[in-house]
Amino acid sequence: MLLHEHLKALDVLTFHTQLLDWYTHSGRHTLPWQHPPLPYTTWISEIMCQQTQVATVIPYFNRFIQAFPTLEDLAASSEATVLSYWSGLGYYARARNLHRTAKILLTQFNGHFPEDLETLQTLPGIGRSTAGAIYTLAFNRPAPILDGNVKRVLARLIDLKSWPGLPENLKTLWALSERLVPTQRVNEYTQAMMDLGALICTRKQPLCSVCPIQSHCQAYAQAHTQICPVPRPKRIQPIRYNTWVLIISPTHILLKQNPSKGLWGGLWCPPSIEAAMDCFAQHHVHLFKKTPPTVSNLRIFKHTFTHFKLYITPIVIDLSQHPDFTPNGLQWQPRHHLDHFAHPSPLAQLIQRINRSI
Repeated sequence: MLLHEHLKALDVLTFHTQLLDWYTHSGRHTLPWQHPPLPYTTWISEIMCQQTQVATVIPYFNRFIQAFPTLEDLAASSEATVLSYWSGLGYYARARNLHRTAKILLTQFNGHFPEDLETLQTLPGIGRSTAGAIYTLAFNRPAPILDGNVKRVLARLIDLKSWPGLPENLKTLWALSERLVPTQRVNEYTQAMMDLGALICTRKQPLCSVCPIQSHCQAYAQAHTQICPVPRPKRIQPIRYNTWVLIISPTHILLKQNPSKGLWGGLWCPPSIEAAMDCFAQHHVHLFKKTPPTVSNLRIFKHTFTHFKLYITPIVIDLSQHPDFTPNGLQWQPRHHLDHFAHPSPLAQLIQRINRSI
């Protein structure tokens, strides 16, 4: 069924009534950013929820808001501090964009969020769907959204026959999303659509028997909910390799901060084998003068990014005493208090593995 044909057949008023009735009784009403739904907290939560599930986001959100309760607090903090409260959540460009946007909002918008969609989308990290979510949830004004959950609901609604990420399919789904936005209870409708995708219309094993919009769903009518939406075509991910040298003392680990742009930008990581050998050549007398180090290898560690896989070979240089010397370009960070500095999740897992083995 073509989109215009489906829309012609769809009873939009009944669709809204059934969805909102379900949301009233079964939707999520206790998320920490819902009380109250301020533009600042809505924005933080929407950025955190990009490519991350709500259950994972909640403890990070609470900790982040405790550290940066206002836009002014976020803008006044250093990027390193902001990144430290993001550690483990991944996709660190989101945190850097939050920091940049906070500064822009203070300097160009007097600390207020612009209340039009076009201007919202000019801010770093805020695309069309995120802008729509802020617009509807924080300001209760009509706008379409198309996050992962809503995209799945709409694809099944019209029984989309190919991958939703194709440009022509995205155009279709955006048109459908825009067509379905009501004129009243817009904030509840938007949250209801996101909740429906997260709780009922899940990627695997959707709970069609309790879906409030089952009667409107073409994928359900055609028994296609297990094959719709069509998954993204598989791609062969490139593989990269790196060697980390973890120089540890009983209390600290020697790390190097990555440049702000690039892989793990701004995060603290162990030096590569090349950087470590250069450091040893220049400073071995200072680093190892108290006692000879113990050298050991950990098993190769795989970390998967969106576009490639990284295999890390960890080499551990264990110093029995903490040196009173810090090589240029490196810094000793507390290995038992990882929340004190921004770091990638593989480093946390490797340190936990080291701590357990000692």
